[in-house]
Formats: sequence, structure tokens, C-alpha cells
Amino acid sequence: MAVTSSEAERLPASAETRASVSEGVVFPLVDGGRSTTVTGRGILADAARPVDPELAREIEQARDWRSRYVQLVRGLTAASAVTDEASKVIAEAGLTSMSSRMVFARDQETVAVREAFSVPPAERHQTREVHGESEPVTELRVPYRGRELRGTELLTQLGRWVKNGVVERSFATAVWRVAEHPEWLALEGRQVAIVGAGAEMGPLEPLSRWGAHVIAIDLPRAQLWERITNVARGGAGTVTMPLGAGGSPGLDVVHSLPEARAWLDEAATAEELVLGMYAYADGGLHVCATAAFDVLAGDLLEQRPGTGLAYLATPTDAFAVPADVVAHARAAYEHRGMRRVLQAPLQLASRGRLFAPAYAAGSVVADALVKQQGPNYALAKRLQRWRGVVTQARGRAVSFNVAPATWTRSVTKNRVLAAAYAGAHHFGVEIFTPDTSRVLMAAMLVHDLHQTPSRDRHPETLFSDGAAHGGLWRAAYEPRSVLGLAALSGLPRTIRSGG
Repeated sequence: MAVTSSEAERLPASAETRASVSEGVVFPLVDGGRSTTVTGRGILADAARPVDPELAREIEQARDWRSRYVQLVRGLTAASAVTDEASKVIAEAGLTSMSSRMVFARDQETVAVREAFSVPPAERHQTREVHGESEPVTELRVPYRGRELRGTELLTQLGRWVKNGVVERSFATAVWRVAEHPEWLALEGRQVAIVGAGAEMGPLEPLSRWGAHVIAIDLPRAQLWERITNVARGGAGTVTMPLGAGGSPGLDVVHSLPEARAWLDEAATAEELVLGMYAYADGGLHVCATAAFDVLAGDLLEQRPGTGLAYLATPTDAFAVPADVVAHARAAYEHRGMRRVLQAPLQLASRGRLFAPAYAAGSVVADALVKQQGPNYALAKRLQRWRGVVTQARGRAVSFNVAPATWTRSVTKNRVLAAAYAGAHHFGVEIFTPDTSRVLMAAMLVHDLHQTPSRDRHPETLFSDGAAHGGLWRAAYEPRSVLGLAALSGLPRTIRSGG
């Protein structure tokens, strides 16, 4: 059962919903209901309080939370950018709040989610391995617009993306390093445990083709596992999967967190384990899935010294960015030419809400938060970022790259976002297809795992280095100020495609 971000923020109380959301990792009961708003605001306020008490009060007292959360999450990003210590303190406080507020419920017993592993596993999952039947792909090949880019063609396209402001130079450098070191692709000596193995943006397919060993974790759904199994057989590596009652594959970390932890102890045999979060759910369930993953990650990091983490950051979020990115966007705004004249009447009529310049004076925050995605989505992604910051600060391997805006199913089912993506090219933003994004982001994962973890840089550079934001960061306009215009221009395309 999935609750979309457009539905009410208090999870409905039907019998079916109670059965679906009252077991496993869930929001706590507040006044008789599991309010995502109360808990989400509490976590964000707790994160802000140690460095910016006034921001914490604003979060707690904000009216019309679904509209105000965008500005407040942006403010939290700005607070994280002030000093190295501020970023770490916010991350620690936010994770501590989440682990004490979210709960794990089973058989009418409830504990804080951080205590979930005190609950004995209800069943023991068996293990199945599927070995690929193909020869490993031993060079980096990137599908792009009907071609497979490799060698000089790939290098040329990387340079074109950098020139057009679609990706950061550090991203192009990293991908090219992987192309120069094809021996990295198989990730010898490592296992990559993917939570959300069937996700469109997940690295299962490219890693399997390259000969890596993947531990696949996803919901127990027959069609999903048929697809995962076909990918495994068509690859060149090994895919290890959990088997539940009756021998059916699948493991839901939200409802079966203790079982997932016990099974991973058996399945993860390599000295170095990489735990990756690629699962997505609608509404509050995305927060529940992220909380479950975070508890799992925290325990594995503590118990297994060779554990690293992998995530993808969404481009539709707020990030602290380098000064050259800000300067590029401001220059683009100042050099609009005739467009300045054409846009002036709309700017005036909207009181500056349309065609607003990116980066207000003194700002280093690329603000691409999209209100339609909802506060639960923003909180889930923030929890992931906080875990990345804390883990990197402790000298552990973390791969956490901003992925380009991509035509995934979760986007196309939201008509506003789908239309905006269709019209994004009018504003200097390139939208990628899933097959291109998957390979590029898997290549970034491979790159990151072959680097020495660093504690010396500002924590927020974990996200700005190697970013493939599609052009959102370097565009002339604040993204929300042209979202409606992009959607309007892209509407005919979505209508033609049936979106």
C-alpha cells in the first residue's frame, strides 16, 4: 500500500490502512493517529535547534506546512553550509531525533526504531544465488540517445555536458577515470547490498553486467523478482537474494527489519560490504523505508568495520554549492539579452515570482525543492543526507551523488512534474532517460569505492562534488519560478505521450 504525497499528511485510518501501516517501522501515535506532519516537523526542528534555535521555532510554528516546508528546508541547508561543525551537528541531531521518534511495532508491542533489533526475528530467510550467464562487460559503455558511448565518444559527451552546465567537471572527471580503469567495474572483493534492487535508478543491471556480486533486497512481489532474476541471469556476476516462506524471494525492510538484519549477516560474506539505499515509496512510507534503512546501516557500520554506504541524491532538493556555480548562474541571468525584455511584463505582473534569478544575494544554496513532491519526500532525502554526513565524518566510505533529473515512473505519474520535465529544455535543463542515468550513477559508485575516504573537506561537498544536476544548479532562474512555465510549455508533449 502506498500513500501518495498529494494525499492528506495524516495517514488515513481505514481498516486496510491500519493493517498496512501499524506494523513494522511506522510513525508514532500522536493524539490517536500516525501524523507524518507532527513527527516530520519535530525531526527537522530537532535538527536545527543546536545551531539555529530561531529556525527550529519557525519549523515548529509554521502554518500551512505543505507550502512552508520548502523555505524551511532550504533554511536548514543554509545553516548546514555555515561551518563544517554545523553540518555535522545538524546531521547528528536529526538522526538522533528520528531514531527516538519513529517506532517499530509488532504484535501490539512498540519500541523506538533504534531498538528494533531487540525484537527477535519472526522467521529465518533462506538464500538463493543466481549466477550470470553472459561474459562480463569490461569497458564503460553509456547508452545515450540510441548510441552506446565509449572511449573518445564518451569523453566528448562528458565535455559537452560540462560546457552546457549539465554536470559538474568533477562528475566528468570521475566517470572518465572509471573508463580509464575498467578493472574497477567488477568491484572485486566487495558485495553491494541494494535495498530497492528493482528501482529504476538502481545499479543492479550495470553492476551485474560488469561482473559484480550484488545482494538484492526488495519487496516480495512476484513480477518484481522475475525482473530482478532476469537481470541477474543476463549479467555476468552473482546476485544473492532472500527467500521467505514457501521459497518466494523478497524481504520488506520496513515490516521485517530484524529479519533483514539477521539475513544480511548470513548473506554478506565479503570483507567489504556496501549498503545502498535505492528504494522509493510514496508519502510517509518513504520516510518509514528510509528510517528502516538508517537503523540497518547504523548497526552494520558499528558491527562490520568494512561497511560503506551508497545513496543517490535527488536534484530536486536544496544544496550548498561552490562559488563558481553561483557565479555561472548569475552571469547567465545577467546575459539574457532580448529575453530580459520579453520576460519583464510577466515578472512585473507576478511581483517577481516568475523568472526570479537563481541565488539571492549572498546565497550559496541551489534551491530546486519542488513543493509538489511533498514534505515527506524532503524529510526522507534529508535523513539519507544526514547519515551520509555522519558516516563520512567517521572516515567510512560513502558514495552520495546527485543524479540528473530522469524520466522515472515516479515522475511520469505526477502530471505537473512530467509536464515540467518535458519543457525543461527551454530553461537549460536536460532530462535523462533511466538507462543513461543508471549506468552513469553506477560508474560514480564504482569511482567512489576506489577512492580513499576523506574527513578534511566540508561535509556538504559530499553532495556538490561529482554532481550531475542536469543544469538545475547553473540555470539562470530559481527553478520554482519557472516550474509552471516549463510545465505549460511541456504540456503538449505529455498529452501526446499519454502522460
